[in-house]
Amino acid sequence: MTTKAEKSIQVDVPVSTAYNQWTQFEDFPHFMGGVEEVHQHSDRSLHWVAQIAGVKREWEAAILEQVPDQKIAWAAKEGATNAGAVRFTPVGANSTMVHLSLEYEPEGLVEKAGDKLGIVERQIESDLKRFKSLVESEGYATGGWRGTINAGQDVGTPGTNAAFTSRGDSGKAGVSGTVKAAGAAVAGVAAAAAGVAAASSKSSSNEDTSQGSSTETARVGTGQTHQTSGRPEEVVTVVPPPSTEGTREERVVEESDRASTTTGRSSDSVERGTVAPDDDRSTGGANR
Repeated sequence: MTTKAEKSIQVDVPVSTAYNQWTQFEDFPHFMGGVEEVHQHSDRSLHWVAQIAGVKREWEAAILEQVPDQKIAWAAKEGATNAGAVRFTPVGANSTMVHLSLEYEPEGLVEKAGDKLGIVERQIESDLKRFKSLVESEGYATGGWRGTINAGQDVGTPGTNAAFTSRGDSGKAGVSGTVKAAGAAVAGVAAAAAGVAAASSKSSSNEDTSQGSSTETARVGTGQTHQTSGRPEEVVTVVPPPSTEGTREERVVEESDRASTTTGRSSDSVERGTVAPDDDRSTGGANR
């Protein structure tokens, strides 16, 4: 099952400025909170590394249509399944409406839980606000690509059907080490649910065991076995602690005159590993 998200924002810069800045795909991590890396292999191909509901995903995206100052449409060709388009509409001479449409396919428990909580939709809204702040504060684009891709073909707004080659590909899923707070909350809920299920299962298992093993005998000792009826024999070896009787521990005392140092042994018994206050640590007087 797929999910669609659409958000718009008005940016107070000319349409060419807004469009040019959006074509700088490798700058996306500066304003897209969930995006970690974007590498542009060619005019038509991009590699993305991002977090979707707190889960790290990677995918290769193909640009299906690009028309300067109007539209950029894409679809994943491998990795996490997603597709969409961003459109630019002038609103007067110095303002632009940016409209982003996205369709994606959540995978796994965490992503599906995040999807139900609307995390991705809120992330898109937050990203657009940061884009607005970035481009308006600069007043100009950091770069721009004015070429066209499949101009005149009008692919519309691509959905996940356009990303069919990525279906079933998990996109190298893995929980990120820097999971966002929202993603972490979802992961925590999922983990708690899993923990409750595991505890319930373990409780049931322990109850069954206690009911069916009231006559079982266990003997654990050096070289002995721990045996329960109807189960394979398991050998458990217990190693007794070393005896401390008769053990004399000595302190090494270093003479103050290094030039004619002699090492004597004190008759005081101390706990093994204790270092005298005047020991030289650089010569092994203490453990790291």
